[in-house]
Amino acid sequence: MDNELIDERALSKLKWRCRRGLLENDLFIERFFRKFESTLNVRQSQGLNALMDLSDNDLLDLHLGRKPLATVSPELDRPDVQEVLMMLRETR
Repeated sequence: MDNELIDERALSKLKWRCRRGLLENDLFIERFFRKFESTLNVRQSQGLNALMDLSDNDLLDLHLGRKPLATVSPELDRPDVQEVLMMLRETR
């Protein structure tokens, strides 16, 4: 089930949820969706949703590798979030 692709409605909701106040984050996330939206699965969407609970500055620090995930949010240091973070970093 976790490897099942998300449907169009879930993708649309996720894109809306990922809108950020910091332009840099919006640009990174836009690139992420351009590259991965057709292959995004349920597990990855859960990881991305979890990352969206972070502040814009924490999200940017993670994306740029300035801080480790365990330091920013220990409860988010889990495989699904780590996978999405690696995918985000691929789009830098």
